[in-house]
Amino acid sequence: MKRVRDAALGLAVLLGTGAQAQEIDLPRQLSWTAYDTGSGGFNQAVAIGGEIQKATGTSLRVLPGKNDVSRTEPLRQGRVQFSATGVGGSFMAQEGAFEFGEQKWGPQPIRLLLANNSGDIGLSVAVAGDLGIESYADLKGKRIAWITGAPGLNVNMDAYLAYAGLTWDDVTRVDFGGYSASWQALMDGQVDAVFTSTNSGPAYEAASSPRGISWPSMDPNDDEAFERLTTIAPFFSKTRMTVGANLDGTEGVDGAAYPYPVLIAMAETEEDLVYNMTKAMIELFPTYDGKVPGISGWALDRQNFEWVVPYHDGAIRYFKEAGVWSDAAQAHNDALVGRQQTLKAAWDKLVAENPEDWEAAWGEARRKALADAGLQVVF
Repeated sequence: MKRVRDAALGLAVLLGTGAQAQEIDLPRQLSWTAYDTGSGGFNQAVAIGGEIQKATGTSLRVLPGKNDVSRTEPLRQGRVQFSATGVGGSFMAQEGAFEFGEQKWGPQPIRLLLANNSGDIGLSVAVAGDLGIESYADLKGKRIAWITGAPGLNVNMDAYLAYAGLTWDDVTRVDFGGYSASWQALMDGQVDAVFTSTNSGPAYEAASSPRGISWPSMDPNDDEAFERLTTIAPFFSKTRMTVGANLDGTEGVDGAAYPYPVLIAMAETEEDLVYNMTKAMIELFPTYDGKVPGISGWALDRQNFEWVVPYHDGAIRYFKEAGVWSDAAQAHNDALVGRQQTLKAAWDKLVAENPEDWEAAWGEARRKALADAGLQVVF
């Protein structure tokens, strides 16, 4: 996994935004989907949209979605051009896993523009502060939120439970129809733990509620436990969480994270549109940097060109012009596109067979196709 680390190059690209904004060719109106109103992802999208409108005159409409499916459906239907989402709407949609494995979905040709790699924000489990929980092992027997239609949240909770050697059989699962509802339940004493980003609006709100919140600590030296986590969720990496509710201004807590949000399009999205959207995100970065917590991770020098979802050709075109796209990045990208093609071929074959128990048949066919191709089998 490689990141661009040439700060001088990044600075050169980001200077002179006024003149460069005139060269950004975007339609008068654009639409993104994003997480629920008040979430870190939604707040960042609104801040970015405001600066794009100032610089280019383009109006960015941000549609909140309560789960991965509701954020991805408008993208698939072409009702929005882009989605600021997480691993559910990107990696899991690509994989045709969980809700995206239903017959009406299947593996999606997702493409990445940019990812927010903030480095200081955790993607972690917030627990009620009145419980005295310090480690993930302490989650045993507690009430854990499960969000319908949001595999990106639920699988991450799977992974954190696995880190502690636990499963859902060791806790009490409490189902919610949306992310916001789970937070209200935590504050009301109806649930004890919610997966989230440490800088989300609901996390700050819950931190100031009577129950408060805390963040269990991970042991950065326990590689065996972390391997249990990444076996389920390979997109995570270790981090020191210093930005977020009850974390700002502190030495932080050892945890884990992955890029959030990630800005995605479908493979068939027009290359010029993606190129200009990527250009706007990078070259207007100085104008929106610092507007909301965690937004600094969109910088060019924070990008990881060997993540788990392939980049769009339009984004790659911009990165090549910026001089940051390598042969290794291209080879990795080609391999990820090949992975998507392997999954789509397995899906199409199963559609033709029309098995009676679709869920079981697709799970088996998907894993077999990946294994036969020598690719990592997850989910």
